[in-house]
Amino acid sequence: MHSAALLRLNKIPKQFVVKTLKQQCQVKRLYQDAGFSLIELTVVLLLVGILAAIAAPGWVAFVNRQRVNKVNDAVLAALQQAQREAKNKKLPYSVSFKVEDNVPKFLIYQGAVIPTSGVVWKPLGENMTSNPGQVLLYTNIAASNKKNATGVIVDTAPGTGIITFDYMGVLAPQSDGSTVASTPLKVMVATPKTGTTEASALKRCVIVETLLGGIRTAKDSPQCD
Repeated sequence: MHSAALLRLNKIPKQFVVKTLKQQCQVKRLYQDAGFSLIELTVVLLLVGILAAIAAPGWVAFVNRQRVNKVNDAVLAALQQAQREAKNKKLPYSVSFKVEDNVPKFLIYQGAVIPTSGVVWKPLGENMTSNPGQVLLYTNIAASNKKNATGVIVDTAPGTGIITFDYMGVLAPQSDGSTVASTPLKVMVATPKTGTTEASALKRCVIVETLLGGIRTAKDSPQCD
């Protein structure tokens, strides 16, 4: 049998054997050279860096918009809840706003005077991933339903203020007993300018129309100024 195998092998053309051996060597060399060169890896990393640099500003802007929108929605929800409670229970209800440790917070309570005990101020947008100072809060409110001297938002100081609804769900008289003036009450949230605590152009606000207590939202200047 061994002799027969050798006989068959001797009948194979020499050219075919040489060609087959060359192909095997080429395949082996191909596997040995598989992988990426240092230049190729450098080019890929450079392209990834360029794409990341292009996409990063757009992503940051998107996240900021989402963050501000969510906090503004929380302001709206707080005011609507206080107004609803006032109508349902036929009692005055208020919402107070403040900034504590660079975090905007709110409190809903019965009456027009902030309770001194047994209350918990809640962060606006408390279920949102956010760090202190990422969202700023401003108002044009000086006291309960009373605007500041100019009636416009001062966007360089943290916002505080009280908005009170009477038993019918309309704006109650001002803290000094006078009727509500024509300028609406505003609560505004914004992102800060880079490296400052002043409001950027990205603004959202909730506006409480005077007397009737109508509530609407707006964005950016001049509606939120």
